[in-house]
Amino acid sequence: MKKILTLVTLILLFTQSVFAWGRLGHTTIVEIAKNHLTEKAKANIAKYMPYDLKKDALWMDYHRKDKEIAYTTSWHVYNVDENGEYDPNPRLYKGDAIFALKTAEYNLAHYERLTDSAVVMNLRMALHFVGDMHCPTHSYVPGPRCFWPCKLNGKKIKTFHGLYDGIPERLYGKKSTPEEVAAKLDNCKKGEIKRIQRGTLYDWARDCGTRNRVIYDINPHNTVDLDPQTVEKSSDLIDIQIRNAGYRLAAFLNRYFDK
Repeated sequence: MKKILTLVTLILLFTQSVFAWGRLGHTTIVEIAKNHLTEKAKANIAKYMPYDLKKDALWMDYHRKDKEIAYTTSWHVYNVDENGEYDPNPRLYKGDAIFALKTAEYNLAHYERLTDSAVVMNLRMALHFVGDMHCPTHSYVPGPRCFWPCKLNGKKIKTFHGLYDGIPERLYGKKSTPEEVAAKLDNCKKGEIKRIQRGTLYDWARDCGTRNRVIYDINPHNTVDLDPQTVEKSSDLIDIQIRNAGYRLAAFLNRYFDK
């Protein structure tokens, strides 16, 4: 395949430790997406990834500090303003989750002209960052960052951010499989799925940025002793965000590979 320069090579180095959704959340998102890929999209993707797509759901997390792609570390989060609108400042020159997905959109629009490895890289970006943009603590709202130490029911948690990164396991159970959780969440009718999938990445970011703010209603910024019912009160949000991420990931992939 003809080699072309991709936008991925143009980003500057930035480092930060954020891991959205954990294993269960990310793999469930991919499992839901798989249920809504067209047969043609599945076949075209399989030419580059001839294995279960869940295998690469966390690839961007596991390799984020590899020297060759260390510039992607800042891509796991993004800013929204007080109205929930995507706010590229002050992170634009470093890149963020929306920039990462715009990059993947640009590259996958002509994926037949890319090297196989470039297609795989951009697929990994899509598999991961659609999920990241839906994670409650990965859409940064104005005010203090969400990295304060806290306690839930008397047990120390390293950061508030980390609580929501690991909340799928808390909510669905550590022994739950992505197949089991996907079966529970993937219950919308076709018309509702199309409504969720509609719009641009900026529309999705606005929806996420607005919806995710509820976590600060449950626990305002810098709350040390969290509401004992935090997980339970977050359950509707988590269900919706993981489900919507799965539907939108399918739409993202079908757009380029169903042809």
